[in-house]
Amino acid sequence: MGWFSRKSAPVAEVKSELTDPTSDSWAALCDAFAVSASGVSVNADSAMRCAPVNAAVSILSESTATLPCRLLRDDANDSERAAKGHPAYSLVNGFSNEWSSAADVRRRVTQDAILFGDGFALVTRTADRPAEILYAPRSVVVLEYQTDGEPRYRIDGKVYGPRDVIHLQVPNPNDPLQQRGLGLLHTGRDAIGLAILLERSSSNLFRNNSKPSGVLSVKGSLNATAAARMATAWRSAHSGDKAGSVAIIDNDGSYTPINFTSVDSQTVEQRAYAVSEISRLTRVPATLLSDMSRATWSNSVQLDLQFIKYGLQPWLRAWCDAYARCLLSPDERTAMHFEFDMSQLLLADTVARANAFAQYRSAGVMTANDVRRELNLPPLPDGDVLASPHVQSPANDNQPPKDQAA
Repeated sequence: MGWFSRKSAPVAEVKSELTDPTSDSWAALCDAFAVSASGVSVNADSAMRCAPVNAAVSILSESTATLPCRLLRDDANDSERAAKGHPAYSLVNGFSNEWSSAADVRRRVTQDAILFGDGFALVTRTADRPAEILYAPRSVVVLEYQTDGEPRYRIDGKVYGPRDVIHLQVPNPNDPLQQRGLGLLHTGRDAIGLAILLERSSSNLFRNNSKPSGVLSVKGSLNATAAARMATAWRSAHSGDKAGSVAIIDNDGSYTPINFTSVDSQTVEQRAYAVSEISRLTRVPATLLSDMSRATWSNSVQLDLQFIKYGLQPWLRAWCDAYARCLLSPDERTAMHFEFDMSQLLLADTVARANAFAQYRSAGVMTANDVRRELNLPPLPDGDVLASPHVQSPANDNQPPKDQAA
């Protein structure tokens, strides 16, 4: 029984993808078992158990999922209004199908695209109008390209065109036909393997290589009873509240403290470097990965803005293009477009937003209702007047005073 058997009839396979060394599935299978330069095997499971990778992938996919996506219609006066009557509006804002919300589908597809380089979702239609968006696991999708570069998607034995499949892909510069995208598991395999190895090394350091704080030694030999008595006396004299007291050792005894070696002391620096590598690969600032070593009060806000502009916005743009291709007809694309509302990401900097709204109001760019709409507040009866709130009367009405003689 096929994955989409309720919508399509099975088609006999001519050649198995996994037995064809030239197929895309064969390349993906070999890549899934590749070993990083550190000797650690990196796959989706091991990568997502690495804390910085999990944080970066989750931040990108969840931000893409939670942001509202609006379908807007362009009016004749260059203004925009929500096209709530179009069937695509509910598919990208409410539920994409009977069991998955639009946010859940976006999160799953984005996560696949980040990790593997390709993410898929199938669009079903009723009377040539979009009816459902179904998340398609990579395991059920075979990607093929025509000679002119147009993609074809084989799902459950049925072939679909680019208008029927939402496809997010990380470009592959090494393949002219882009048989598969280059995801984080491929481009960042060595960096992820190093991060995993450092986590394992740190765990082993404290689990298997536990070290005492020092060595107490005396000349000559001690039997087990004398050694235990000396250790008990030492702990009684210098542990707990007595820590830091003066030590007195007789019988030519000596105490040698044990410190971490230079290699052990650099473990923290090495793990911080691994976090920086994951940050570079995903374009998620290290501060969002909980590395606050270089964070300040001022640069944190700027790093958040850089994340929105360079890390998140390319994924949002890819989603808008994919939605427009699959959910709108060619004629509708000339008058309608999808747009993500990113104002929620700026809510933390309330002072900057308030100053910006005040300047827009003073300059006559926004009305009171425009501002209230951005703040999710109901409109005011007289809030559509495009005038500065700081001007209480007309600047110059060129009328003489009433008591002035004509």
